[in-house]
Amino acid sequence: MDDFNRRMEEDQVEWRKRHITNQQPGSQNRKTRPWILPQNLWEDGLWVGIRRSSDHPLQRYLDAEEVQKHGGAHNLKSSWILCANLYFPFQRDLPMLAAFLQDHVAAEIQAVEAVELEHEEPAPLDPQTLLGESEAGVRGANQTSPDVAFRVRTATGLGLVLTENKLVEHSFYPCSGRKKTASNPSKQTCMDLPALLNDPPGRCWQMRWDDGARKNRTYWNHLHLSDHARGHLKRCPAATAGYQLFRQQALAEGIAASGKYEFVVSCVAYDSRNSALIRCLGSTGIDDFTTGWGKIFDGKARFATFTHQQWVGWVRDHDQGGRWKDWLRYVGERYGYGQD
Repeated sequence: MDDFNRRMEEDQVEWRKRHITNQQPGSQNRKTRPWILPQNLWEDGLWVGIRRSSDHPLQRYLDAEEVQKHGGAHNLKSSWILCANLYFPFQRDLPMLAAFLQDHVAAEIQAVEAVELEHEEPAPLDPQTLLGESEAGVRGANQTSPDVAFRVRTATGLGLVLTENKLVEHSFYPCSGRKKTASNPSKQTCMDLPALLNDPPGRCWQMRWDDGARKNRTYWNHLHLSDHARGHLKRCPAATAGYQLFRQQALAEGIAASGKYEFVVSCVAYDSRNSALIRCLGSTGIDDFTTGWGKIFDGKARFATFTHQQWVGWVRDHDQGGRWKDWLRYVGERYGYGQD
C-alpha cells in the first residue's frame, strides 16, 4: 500500500471520529474497515449542502437523471463521493466553474451550462452505440460514463469536458480483456505493440470477444496512435494500467468526430499527492500520465488534467462574498485541501 492511500485512511478515520456519531465499521467487497460506513449511512460522507436535508440534494439529482449511485459510496475514501462533494455543489455557481475551466482546461470556455454526473450522450453518441458496450449499461454502472462532465459554451459554439475523477486509486486499471474470465487466448498480444498496430481488429481481444453476453468493443475504431506513441509506448496503452483513460479517450474522440461540439476534452481531476497514480503508466512507456497521455493519440479530442487542490484553491481565492466558506472549511477538514 502506498503512503498516500495509508495517510488518507488514517485521515478519514480521524475525520469520522470528529464528525459522525455512528462508529460501527462498514463492509465493502467482504472487507470490514473503520473508514467504511454502514451502507444506509452513506450520506454521512456528503457535505451537508448536498444531503437530503438540504435544498440541493444529490439524491434528487440521481433520481431525476436515473444515475446509479456507486457501490462504494459508503466508503469515506470513495472518489465518487469526493467528486460529488467537490463539483456537484457548483451547479449553483457556474461562473466560478467557468472561470476555473477557462484557466486550467480550455481558454475558449466562456460559460458552463451544466454539470452532469456520470455523463451520457444521447444515441448515437451513447457508449452502447459508439463503443459497442453492453446494453445493460446505465449511467454509473457497466459502461463508460465519465464521473463528471461540464457542458460549456464558447464565443462560437459548445464544448464538452469529460472528466475522470480520482482520489486514492493507484492506476486507471487493467483492460477487462486480460482478466481470467475473458478467456483471452493470448494476453501477450497486448504487449506486442507493433503487431497490434498492424491489425487492431485481429489482435485486440476487446474487438473479437463475443461470448453472447457482450458485443465486440470498438474502442480502436476511434483512436489513432501518434508518431510519438509509436516511438515511446511499450505495450497497448490500455493493457495494464490505462484502461479507463483509454475508454474515455475513445468516447471523447467519437463524440468529437460527430461535430456536435466545437471541442471535446478528455480530462482527469486528481489529487496532487497521489504519486502512484501519476506514475502508474511507467511500464507502458508514459512516465507521468498528466504530461504523457495527451501525446499518444492523433485526433480531434483534447486531453487535460487539473488537481483537486487547484480547484479548491481557485474557489478560496475567488470567493469574494464568502458564499463557499462552509464548503471550504469542510473540504479542508475532510480531505486536507486548502490547508497548505
